Amino acid sequence: MPKSSDHFIHAAMIILMLFGVIMVGSASMGVASGNNRYLVITIAKQIIFVVAGYMAMTFLANRFQLKKLKSSTMFFVILVTIFALLLCLLFTETRGARAWIRIPLGVTEVTLQPSEFAKIIAILVVTMYLGDNVRHYKSTWDMMKRPVFIDGAMLLIVWLLQSDFGSMFVTLLIICVCLLVPNHPQLRKFQRGLTALFYIAVLVGIYMLSPAGEHLITKMTFLKTYQINRFIAAINPFSDQYGTGYQLISGLISFSTGGWFGKGLGNSVRKYTSFPAASTDYILAIVVEELGYVGFIALMLVYGFIIFRLLRYATKMRSERGRIILVGTAMYFLIHIFLNIGGVTGLIPLTGVPLLMISAGGSSTMAVMACVGVSQAVIASYNRGEIR
Repeated sequence: MPKSSDHFIHAAMIILMLFGVIMVGSASMGVASGNNRYLVITIAKQIIFVVAGYMAMTFLANRFQLKKLKSSTMFFVILVTIFALLLCLLFTETRGARAWIRIPLGVTEVTLQPSEFAKIIAILVVTMYLGDNVRHYKSTWDMMKRPVFIDGAMLLIVWLLQSDFGSMFVTLLIICVCLLVPNHPQLRKFQRGLTALFYIAVLVGIYMLSPAGEHLITKMTFLKTYQINRFIAAINPFSDQYGTGYQLISGLISFSTGGWFGKGLGNSVRKYTSFPAASTDYILAIVVEELGYVGFIALMLVYGFIIFRLLRYATKMRSERGRIILVGTAMYFLIHIFLNIGGVTGLIPLTGVPLLMISAGGSSTMAVMACVGVSQAVIASYNRGEIR
């Protein structure tokens, strides 16, 4: 890492890396019961993903430059990302989505999810077209049409073609927050409208998750059956406790039995039952069962520290491009944390969003580490006085 980067963020990322590998191994013990080979392969894969992510984070922290955002390399990366998103359509679907590229490697299979990397590209697209932009345009649309077209194309591919609503929703939220950062006169009316739309969406969401909204959800024919079931399970998981509500109830049991100090690392009971996604979407339930609320609070403090440091630099620097990247990275963490915790605890419908750096899965781990690497490059440039 560059000497002028933030070493506290770097240390916090290493803590998450190590803790993630340990928890993936622990949470996978239930599925791997009697199959040590599976457990070894799972842990080895996670270590490889973490090492690859660390290399990407270090490389981008040393090489990324804001002034080269509109270079041919950046446009090539955008095209490769869109191609990778479309390439997923050639592979078989998993849990109703075609969001993964599958690479067979002898005894195992590696899957890559390009939509995770599209989140970084979406942030950079907003940065390159709207950050530090002092030009006067004929209209707000004339200013925004390029980022809307590029980011919109990626969002539509992920949502409509891949059928991955969760990834699309997260990316859209990150983009919306990034759009609030530039201080261009022609964007202010749009930003006010976007803020108002956010408040309306929150109120509608609260109503939809109330008992009164359950009847309305069942009438929404444009939603898929599993999406409706996730809403109903969040409202009342005990309405179908052995079906759609089983996963959520299992997670809540893990939370309740963990207590303040947990059962001890590796001593989860629920992971040995038919608990779906114990090492992926619901790994937080295993964390709390084994390490208790103390472990949960400690994990949230590490996340919160990273987000705080990113936003602290964002408030200090005047460069809009730098601020968009730092705010976008902070929102990358915050939105994932909110949606994962909300889904696991039943506060909101489960979206299939992983707990970054902790859930099993290489794409989300490598993508967020690469995003942190870009942010570290921005921080290093600020500390060296290259940007203000």
